[in-house]
Amino acid sequence: MAADTRAKAVTLDLRRRLLSSSCRLFFPEDPVKIIRGQGQYLYDEQGREYLDCINNVAHVGHCHPTVVQAAHEQNLVLNTNSRYLHDNIVDYAQRLSETLPEQLSVFYFLNSGSEANDLALRLARQYTGHQDVVVLDHAYHGHLSSLIDISPYKFRNLGGQKEWVHVAPLPDTYRGPYREDHPNPAEAYANEVKHVISSAQQKGRKIAAFFAESLPSVSGQIIPPAGYFSQVAEHIRRAGGLFVADEIQVGFGRIGKHFWAFQLEGEDFVPDIVTMGKSIGNGHPVACMATTQAVSRAFEATGVEYFNTFGGNPVSCAVGLAVLDVLKTEQLQAHATNVGSFLLEHLTQQKAKHPIIGDVRGTGLFIGVDLIKDETLRTPATEEAEYLVSRLKENYILLSIDGPGRNILKFKPPMCFSVDNAQHVVAKLDDILTDMEEKVRSCETLRIKHPPEDTHPTQILLTRQQDDTHLTDKTSV
Repeated sequence: MAADTRAKAVTLDLRRRLLSSSCRLFFPEDPVKIIRGQGQYLYDEQGREYLDCINNVAHVGHCHPTVVQAAHEQNLVLNTNSRYLHDNIVDYAQRLSETLPEQLSVFYFLNSGSEANDLALRLARQYTGHQDVVVLDHAYHGHLSSLIDISPYKFRNLGGQKEWVHVAPLPDTYRGPYREDHPNPAEAYANEVKHVISSAQQKGRKIAAFFAESLPSVSGQIIPPAGYFSQVAEHIRRAGGLFVADEIQVGFGRIGKHFWAFQLEGEDFVPDIVTMGKSIGNGHPVACMATTQAVSRAFEATGVEYFNTFGGNPVSCAVGLAVLDVLKTEQLQAHATNVGSFLLEHLTQQKAKHPIIGDVRGTGLFIGVDLIKDETLRTPATEEAEYLVSRLKENYILLSIDGPGRNILKFKPPMCFSVDNAQHVVAKLDDILTDMEEKVRSCETLRIKHPPEDTHPTQILLTRQQDDTHLTDKTSV
């Protein structure tokens, strides 16, 4: 705790000297030093309070007393590996099974979402006897080498696409090839997956699995059209593969309507494997993979033991049980529905007021705001999004951006995020956008619905002044 008194500049200098520059900070031009968290708030070394709109790891709230107490009490008694009998691991598996379709009845416990997805890949290959994987464009599934290979968000900037990886279009009805005016975007996007499978098979490839976040997040807070995943599952299973639902960022009641985001597809839709991480432990390193008896038996048939030293240890399972308790006793799933609906409605009102907002989408406390430079081309407003997030930080609101164009404001706050919090964020967002429109000519051009065909889009670069918070208008035609 003594380090809390260290000056921010000293901490930053130490980090730069001791940690890799690839381990990036939020707001690198002026990082925030956080020393304490409570609920939906974070506090810096000077005691200033920040509203956390993005930390989906602290699922039920930073330092929730019930979760902290559960970890503390179990730590006082025992923490060891899962080769010994212990009630916590079976109790936790039982509780998780009550939230899932009955077919998903076998659980593997791990330490991170990346480990869960890596294990899912191993099981899918063992069960099917196949190697190849179909993923969505711009997807991210973890930092292990096996997962970088199936994450276009990463591999496009690294070694490139492996021959056993096949990429299908993101089912984005705002920016993708099949948009909101298409008569059946779910079928159209699912047929793209079918085409990807067929192309792979023509080359002699065999599909082991389709991996997808149930709601693609890094890709830009995407809400796939209803029925898409059900049709994709049919195509994948017909090719002999399994459907893997990555719930690491969107599970555990975040979407409000259901406990799991894949349940948006309806009661009849059941993935072959579901992976969990982040929110499962409210900041404690715990993760899980759930699958069917058939898939698990195929993995067991290798005769090779699966062992994870810390996965499923008594403390981790005590934490996981406490998170489930808080979700139930505080009715946070219903809370996510109510607050999320309020936030979505008021952000949509801002869309009508500010032309830079091209799209508002989401469900529960999973919401994206797509910022654009022009209404016709829907050009990503990347610099404007960066500026807006920086201004919000100055107003003690922590938000970040995602998506291929780095222009999507993403809302994934702790589940205790309130209606008052939502009102506050929307009001500040409105103030900053109004200020931008008054000072920057680029925002005025957003009002032009049909620019002349012989003109090029004006690229706006937003730069911060050293001595104030205003924008400088730099245009190049």
